[in-house]
Amino acid sequence: MDAINTTILSDNREDLIRIIDTVLNLSKQAGADAAEADIGAGSGLSATVRKSEIDKLEFERDKGLSLTLYLNGQKGSASTSDFSDKALKDIVNASYGIARHASRDDCAGLVKPEEMAKEVPDLDLYHPWSISPETAIDMAIECEQLAFEYDQRINNSDGCVVSTYSGINLYGNTNDFINGWNWSTHIVDCTVIAENEKGMQRDGWYSKARNYDELQSVKDISNEAARRTIARLGSQKISTRQVPVIFEAPVASGLFSVFITAISGGSLYRRASFLLDKKGEQIFADHINISEKPHLKKALGSAPFDNDGVATKEREIISNGILQDYVLGGYSARKLGLKTTGNAGGVHNLVIEPGTKNLEEMIKEMNTGLLITDMIGFGVNQVTGDYSRGASGFWVENGELMFPVEEITVAGNLVDMYKNIITIGNDIDPRGNVLTGSVLIDSMTIAGD
Repeated sequence: MDAINTTILSDNREDLIRIIDTVLNLSKQAGADAAEADIGAGSGLSATVRKSEIDKLEFERDKGLSLTLYLNGQKGSASTSDFSDKALKDIVNASYGIARHASRDDCAGLVKPEEMAKEVPDLDLYHPWSISPETAIDMAIECEQLAFEYDQRINNSDGCVVSTYSGINLYGNTNDFINGWNWSTHIVDCTVIAENEKGMQRDGWYSKARNYDELQSVKDISNEAARRTIARLGSQKISTRQVPVIFEAPVASGLFSVFITAISGGSLYRRASFLLDKKGEQIFADHINISEKPHLKKALGSAPFDNDGVATKEREIISNGILQDYVLGGYSARKLGLKTTGNAGGVHNLVIEPGTKNLEEMIKEMNTGLLITDMIGFGVNQVTGDYSRGASGFWVENGELMFPVEEITVAGNLVDMYKNIITIGNDIDPRGNVLTGSVLIDSMTIAGD
């Protein structure tokens, strides 16, 4: 079978711009004070195998249009995947009808014209992968097979996936703004199961990138998936204790995602944050610096403008542990009487400044404590900062991994946890929007037997 064309929809940029322009003009004709619309469209391929057999082969082709219009402080929204002329008129009528019956909100509306992005830089986010289904299946089978060959105790698989997706994001509003960008993401993901006399364990590894040429090799992915799975064999519980804790980089990102939620406009104007009114105060240990870098080339969180059309920009959020600014979109900024920070829809590449030590060196620095490699559930109270999550990982003594542990809970309060961060590792995980290395915290409660 020929390679799948994953650029079918995203190449029709001018047609999609015309659709946005049409619904904006129809909204004004219907009597709207203002309107905004966005289109997401794209296509992709995903092949999943399990024990060398094809488990799932999917070809995706998606498109969607969302419209929001405003009538004297009243807001109405509707969406459709039908781009016909009739459907475009219907979505305008639906949005208008909803707005007429909505409650008035003086903060609803578009950002000011002068706040709109003037330029849209090319961030090198678009690298479509013309891979055939047969090639994707063969890659997945090879990855899984290499994991099986790593150790005879690996005797089952939870699946190996090779996937690619390319698309386009476009946003426009009645401030004479329409723009967007093309993007792509590619993933190879392998999860296997190992067994010995003490039971079974499951783990895996994946690689994700904008450019398929920058994915880890199939061999490296399979070896890491197998290594992590074998390392978990013989996991045991430990007694309740208070010890230093290292969050491995792939799970450490969650600590900072909670922080961003706490300083985001929605949490602040609802007064539902443990970091309420903390701008200018010490939040983290004084050696911690956190910035937003939305224009990193090829990064997974990069974007030239936010969901309001406001240009994104590099800025410091935490400097020497002190909170410099909040995370605000246009609406939340108006609710708080502040200015937007270009964060409608969230942050774009939150970068936690790394230290000089790798994970192995951090383990030796900790000496005795817990290395967390996986977490379960979401037990965070955004109002109080109380933190409690299920975890698994490895018990460490004298700077060496002693044995794997599971069925434990790690608990603390984020106010204390942030201030008690000792080290940020240089082992940055690039596979998401939060770019951090592993995190060593001075002391936390581990609840076990």
